[in-house]
Amino acid sequence: MAESDSFFSNKSAKIFVAGHRGLVGSAIVRKLQSLDFTNIVVRTHADLDLTRQSDVESFFAAEKPQYVVLAAAKVGGIHANNTYPADFISINLQIQTNVIDSSYRHGVKKILFLGSSCIYPKFAPQPIPENALLSGPLEPTNEWYAVAKIAGIKMCQAYRIQHGFDAISAMPTNLYGPNDNFHPENSHVLPALMRRFHKAKVEGAKEVVVWGTGSPLREFLHVDDLADAVVFLMGNYSGLEHVNVGSGKEVSIKELAELVKEVVGFQGELVWDTSKPDGTPRKLMDSSMLASLGWNAKISLKHGLVDTYKWYLENVKQ
Repeated sequence: MAESDSFFSNKSAKIFVAGHRGLVGSAIVRKLQSLDFTNIVVRTHADLDLTRQSDVESFFAAEKPQYVVLAAAKVGGIHANNTYPADFISINLQIQTNVIDSSYRHGVKKILFLGSSCIYPKFAPQPIPENALLSGPLEPTNEWYAVAKIAGIKMCQAYRIQHGFDAISAMPTNLYGPNDNFHPENSHVLPALMRRFHKAKVEGAKEVVVWGTGSPLREFLHVDDLADAVVFLMGNYSGLEHVNVGSGKEVSIKELAELVKEVVGFQGELVWDTSKPDGTPRKLMDSSMLASLGWNAKISLKHGLVDTYKWYLENVKQ
């Protein structure tokens, strides 16, 4: 493919990875380095505030990157989304508007915008296809973030239609891996379970209580698989439609908890508090479009959990 030739053939092309310290951005930097890309540009928030239009404009004018991966975003769980709705909509709109527009104005060859599976309606068909976007009301607890991300997809499409700008979007499922957030209050289900089982093991606790029945089905993708998909799309995809990125494999919360328990080595009991809510019964992405392009996830959940727990032990203050 001519597309593939242009991205993969020039390993010294300047690539700006926005959000390089996060779960996703750090994995993308690792992936590019493993493929011998030698000119990766990163900036910390202290060095470049992506919400400030003039600063972003100056950065692009000075650096002139050829490729951009936009992994910078304000993210958080249900509690954070409910508490700071203004931050979630305004900060994300500012970041993506500034970066996408400056990329176009300063001659970037291609940009990839990263979103999230929460862009889809609360009652989307399962598995969720790309065309479910804007087909129904959003999940109220994260609609501020979702609306911003939908605007990002539409902005990429609009710049492609009006300016012929090669802007693409990828929407990953639930992610986990090195550099995940293991905060006691606002981490997602997988790192939260890992932290709790580890704490219980260290303290010699007899049991760990988990909310709900354990029956909801969820899909998880190791962040290194996502990074692999992002680089694949940079080289092999150039279309108007956003692309779902998932593992295609579902696991019940009960199976997940048992697996995390095994990986951590907690010997006690697992107790389900069925008085607590379960949440959405099923949330699976339809990633057949990406599969048809020639990409599939490679890292099994068990292998990914072992890798993540190793990172947790080495990097998270106990």
